[in-house]
Amino acid sequence: MDETVLERARAGDGHAFQELVEPLRREILMHCYRILGSLHDAEDILQETLLSAWRALDRFDGRALRAWLYRIATNHCLNYLRDGSRRPQPALLSRPASLTECLVRSDEPWWLEPYPDSLLDNAASGPEARYDTRESIALSFVAGLQRLPVQQRAALVLRDVLGFSAAEAADLLDTTPASVNSALARARTGFRPERDPEQVPLPRSAAEARVVERFVDAFERGDLGGVLAVLTEDARLTMPPEPLECNGSRAIADFMERVGFWGPGIKLVPIRANNQPAFGFYRPDPNSSVWRARGLIVLSLRNDQVSSVTRFDPACFDRFGLPRTLPQD
Repeated sequence: MDETVLERARAGDGHAFQELVEPLRREILMHCYRILGSLHDAEDILQETLLSAWRALDRFDGRALRAWLYRIATNHCLNYLRDGSRRPQPALLSRPASLTECLVRSDEPWWLEPYPDSLLDNAASGPEARYDTRESIALSFVAGLQRLPVQQRAALVLRDVLGFSAAEAADLLDTTPASVNSALARARTGFRPERDPEQVPLPRSAAEARVVERFVDAFERGDLGGVLAVLTEDARLTMPPEPLECNGSRAIADFMERVGFWGPGIKLVPIRANNQPAFGFYRPDPNSSVWRARGLIVLSLRNDQVSSVTRFDPACFDRFGLPRTLPQD
C-alpha cells in the first residue's frame, strides 16, 4: 500500500481513498454475497463498508488493509442478518391448481439471487482454504451457506473459502480462535455442498458447451424426449423468490410444458452467472413483434446432464446487461 496515497486519503482526498479500496472492491462484494445470498443486499453492505472505512480511516494503523476491510464488511453482514426487519418476508405467488400439483414446498432461500460472472474476482485464498473460487461461488454452494446459523456461516466462509487462519478469523469476528474453531466444526457438520466438483464440467469447456447445446436445442424445439434426456433423473427446478420447487425430470418436464416454458417461439440468450451457464429467457408477445423477458435461468451440470434449473425473476436482468424486450427477426 502506498503510504502517500493513504496520507492523502486520511487528509480527506476521496480520489485517494478510491485508489486504496478499488483493487479490493470485487472480492469484498463476493464475500458479502456469499454470506447474504443476495447481490442487492451485498451491494448495499459493500457501500456501508466503504463508508465506514472512510469515516474510520484516521484510526486505521496502515497495516493489512484487506483484512481491515474484511473485518468491517463481515460485521456489517452479520448485523444485517441479525436485524430481521431489513429483509422483507416473501409472498407466495398464486398459481392455478393445475400448476401447483407439480410443485412442493422448497427449502431454497427465497432471497437467493444470481451473481454475474462479470463481477467475479479470483482473489488468492489463504493456504487453509478448502474450496476454490469455482466451487465457492456456485449457486448451490451459496444457497447451502444460507441454511447455516450466522456465526457458523461467517466462520466457514472466512476459514474454508478465504483461508484465513483461526487467529485471523477470530480477530475479524472479535472473538477467540477457540470460538471460531468450534463454530467451524459445527458448520462443517451441517454444510454439505450439493455439487461434487469432480462431476461438474469445467466452466467454458467443450464438455460444458455440449450439455448446454443439448439443453437449448431440446427447449427451443419443445422436444420432450430431448428434455428428459438432458435432465438427470433427480433434477430439481427452483424459482426464487417463490418457495416452491419441482423434483424429478418427468415432473419438471410436465410443469414446464404446462407453463409454456419451452417450445417453438421461445428465445434463450446465453449469459453466465455464478461461473455457470445461464440464459435470459424470452417469450414472444402476441400483440407486438417483440420477445419479452420472462426470467433468468441458471443451470447446474453433473457430468453430461443438467442436475438443476434455477429460474429467477426478470428484475435481475439489468445487472446482466439484458434488455427487457428483443425485436423478433
